[in-house]
Amino acid sequence: MTDPRGGEFEGRWLPEFLAHLVVERGLANNTVAAYRADLRRFAAWLDAHHLDVVACERADLRRYLSDLRGGGLSARSAARALASLRVFFRFLVESGAMGQDPTLELESPRLLRLLPRFLSAAEVEALLAAPDISTTLGLRDKAMLETLYATGLRVSELVTLRLAGLRLDPGYVRVWGKGGKERIVPLGSSACQWLSRYLAQSRPALDRRRAEEVFLTVRGSGMTRQSFWRLLLGYGRRAGITTPLSPHVLRHSFATHLLEHGADLRAVQAMLGHASITTTEIYTHVTRERLRRLYDEKHPRA
Repeated sequence: MTDPRGGEFEGRWLPEFLAHLVVERGLANNTVAAYRADLRRFAAWLDAHHLDVVACERADLRRYLSDLRGGGLSARSAARALASLRVFFRFLVESGAMGQDPTLELESPRLLRLLPRFLSAAEVEALLAAPDISTTLGLRDKAMLETLYATGLRVSELVTLRLAGLRLDPGYVRVWGKGGKERIVPLGSSACQWLSRYLAQSRPALDRRRAEEVFLTVRGSGMTRQSFWRLLLGYGRRAGITTPLSPHVLRHSFATHLLEHGADLRAVQAMLGHASITTTEIYTHVTRERLRRLYDEKHPRA
């Protein structure tokens, strides 16, 4: 079978594929026209890069989708373009033109758009250094930030953390997450150190009501999620962080940095309190995309 290179893509394979959509799949004219437009754009890209359809690999398609997004195409439109490619390459495999479908396990551009934001290690260090630990509230805030980054807690879990759930000697916290499910999360030595200092030096001055919460306001009550969010934004500005910041960004940073340093995905799932491993797997997309960008930037033949 002749390789569908250059003009043969549009001269043979595209007409055969479109006929397949009409005759065998019975698709409407508007749907077939959308496939035609998507694949003609792809044909032009292949021609510009001197690539044959049957020689396409997953990396080529990833580059193509990246070029679409870089050219201003929306994530939704890029996802539709990928959907067209999936159907087309399945047709080529079934017709015997290709042995393997290069669209298998290819991430959707819509998914890539939803990848969580996270901070670099340097940004985290700058954020953690932002509070003035010579003050009562600054020491409290330092302990809160250290705890959040060390555990990946949700902000609601952080502000409702109870003294009874804190175990500094073995180094863990007991929290109740979504659905009232209890979980144990390890607490690193740095967070334990700052929590110890806060409990000894700052919290007694704030605890006017014998509160159960670990982190207290000047009124002696537990902090609200909104109050902590405002504190975090202020410290982000002080640290010079330009990434849009929220408590969830620190949670994302916790998970991403753990996986980048070799943590097991199941362990990260347990620490985050995800009911499904699928939810945690989003962070593997983060690390793969980061490695891909690093490779493209640094490898001389990328």
